[in-house]
Order: sequence, then C-alpha cells, then structure tokens
Amino acid sequence: MSQPQPGPVSVPTPTPTPTPRVAQRFVPFGGSIFAEMTALAVKHGAVNLSQGFPDFDGPEVAKGAAIEAIRAGHAQYARMMGVPTLNQAIAESWAERGFGVVDPDACITVTSGCSEAIVCSILGLLNPGDEVIVFQPYFDFYTAAAAMAGATARFVTLRPPASGNGAFTFDAGELRRAFTARTKAIVVNTPHNPTGKVFTREELELIAGECLKRGVVAITDEVYEHLIYEPGMPHIPMCTLPGMQDLTITLSSLGKSFSLTGWKIGWAIAPPHLTAAVRAAHQFITFSSATPLQHGAAAAIRSPGDSVSRLRELFRSNRDRLSAALTAVGLTVYASHGTYFVMADHSALGLGDDRAFCRYLAERVGVAAIPPSVFYSDPALGKNLVRFAYCKKAETMDEAIRRLGALG
Repeated sequence: MSQPQPGPVSVPTPTPTPTPRVAQRFVPFGGSIFAEMTALAVKHGAVNLSQGFPDFDGPEVAKGAAIEAIRAGHAQYARMMGVPTLNQAIAESWAERGFGVVDPDACITVTSGCSEAIVCSILGLLNPGDEVIVFQPYFDFYTAAAAMAGATARFVTLRPPASGNGAFTFDAGELRRAFTARTKAIVVNTPHNPTGKVFTREELELIAGECLKRGVVAITDEVYEHLIYEPGMPHIPMCTLPGMQDLTITLSSLGKSFSLTGWKIGWAIAPPHLTAAVRAAHQFITFSSATPLQHGAAAAIRSPGDSVSRLRELFRSNRDRLSAALTAVGLTVYASHGTYFVMADHSALGLGDDRAFCRYLAERVGVAAIPPSVFYSDPALGKNLVRFAYCKKAETMDEAIRRLGALG
C-alpha cells in the first residue's frame, strides 16, 4: 500500500523589523553612551566607573522626611513651582552663602532634576533660528535641548593643558567669535562635567562681559557646586558677578551633593522675567516633581549635618588615588578640581581611539569608563581621552585601582 506523500512545507515569511520612527531632530544623538557603557560593565562584570552615580545611599534626614511626608498624606500634585518648604529652604541656603536674597515663589522653580531645568531653560528661552553657545566637551542634554528648540549650538572648546598638572582652558578669541547677532544664551557648566574644571573668576568675568554687551542670557549648570576640592579654586556663581543677576538662570539639584541622584529633584533660580521662560516650558513638561521627595529635599538642605563635607573628603581621596593609579600605568591625568570625574589621555598605551580603549578596559581589564568623543561636535577632539567617575565607595575604588594595574 502506497504511503501518502508529504505536502509542501509552509515556511513563514519573516516579519520585517520596523524602521525606528524617530523625529529627525533626535537622529544625530543616537543612543545614550551611559546606558551603552553600563551594559558593557554588566556583561563583563566590570567595576562601573562610567556612569556618574554613587554606589551608596544619601543622608537619613532626607529619607526620613520623605517617608514622613508620605505618611502625612503628601501624595498629590505639588505646586507647579515647588512645595513652599523646599522653595524656602533653597532661598535660605542661597542667602546664607552670600549669593543674595531671592523671592522663593517668584524666583525659584523646582524641576525633575537639573536635567529638566536645562531643557526648560533652553526651550523656554530660544526660538527656531536662535543660537546658544556651549563649551565642549559638554553634557549631552545641552545640545539635545537646543535641537528640540530648533536652535543652533555654537561651540567653544575646552582644551587640555600641555601637561597633566593643569586644568582645561578655552581661548578668549574663540569665545568672542562664537557670539553672533543670533546668540540668545550661553550654557556655562561649573564645576564642569566631564573635565572636572572649575571656571576661574577671570574666565567667568570674560564670559559675563560678552553677555552684558549683547544682553545674552547665561544658563549656568551648577549641580556640582558643593563638590570642589581645592581652596584656591572656589565655586563662583555667575549671577554674583556685577550686572549678571538679571541675565542668569542658575541651575542646581539635590542629587549630586546628597547622593540622591534617583530622586530627580532640581531647581532653577532666576529673576522673574527669566523664571517666566523656565516655567513656560516646565508647566507642560512635568508640571511638578514628586511631592514627598521635595519635602525630603527641604530637610536635607536645611539640616545637612556633615554629610556634604564627608562626601567631599571621600571624593577627594578617591580622586587622588585614582589619578595616581592611572598615572602609574601610563595615562596622562588632568587636574580635577571639582565634580566627581577625572579626564585622562590614554593615547600613550596605543590601544586605539577612546571607544576602542573603553571596550578594552571593560572586556580585558574589568573597569568601565566613558569615551568622551560623544561630548564633542567633532568626535576627533576626544579620541585620545577617557573619563572616569570616582563617586564610589572606597572599597569600590580599591578594586578598580587593583584591576587598572593590569594596564601597566
């Protein structure tokens, strides 16, 4: 008896993967380098010195106040500009440090981290066709926010010193040439991520002079304002320079100074006519930030104890030990006077450009770092550089330093 013959096999047609439908303004930015390098660290079990967040918790006073606020029923929307107790705490801290008296309700806007404050400031101020000056290497939110606003970023390059003993600097002529008739704002990040630079009074006065000539607004990202390590290199808020109070939006946050980066509580301090710009965007982006966390932030600002000073001492020690270890294996390390980042030149090791070097570090050495070419308009400017974060527990840094010895 003949066997039935099998029929034709039906092979399913592969479903094509849809092309990402991303607005053109975001296409040049690609994916996050921080997510990419953290994923590489996880894959290879590397010590993660790439993404800038501490591997320990913030102060109990903040956590306790946030928990108490939850239990007290502070579960609804906060005021658009921030809960009164936080706005008042920020204003009091500002005055206590000698930066002037500000109206907490008219001049302070609480945002979802400094990152939102950056976006709100740029979106609220700039129109399509306007220009904003950005120092590079830069935090990528600046250029992304400019793209969202339809504005053009013009760059001034911070260049490393001839030796590892000094800080990054910029050329005064290059700065002056960056200002045009279309310039509406300049972003100044001090202390500076990723270089660790603290802008000097002379540098800030040069920037202020150009702003005052043209009525250009300075948007100052000062999230690392408390994380400075050299007495001779103090943090100077731009708004305290003569004439700049009415031309400055000062941005900061809770996250860096109190190791609470995930709380995303930031703020913008500005005169009412510039606060109007920030709030014009803020009200349609997040409207308000987490209510109980704002209560926790107020408690930390009012009663910091020695938490910030202890953080500075830990990070200063980490910086010094990491810098010495990197120097010992052949990198040229540049001075980090603030933040929790240090930049170094890796080219003497002959391991390719910054991306190749960082892949080698994660895969073969077991330490993750950031390739900073992504923070330049011309990636070639950063190909010899690498950024390490030292905002970690001492034992985490011990292990990273031990592993880095394999480079020698």
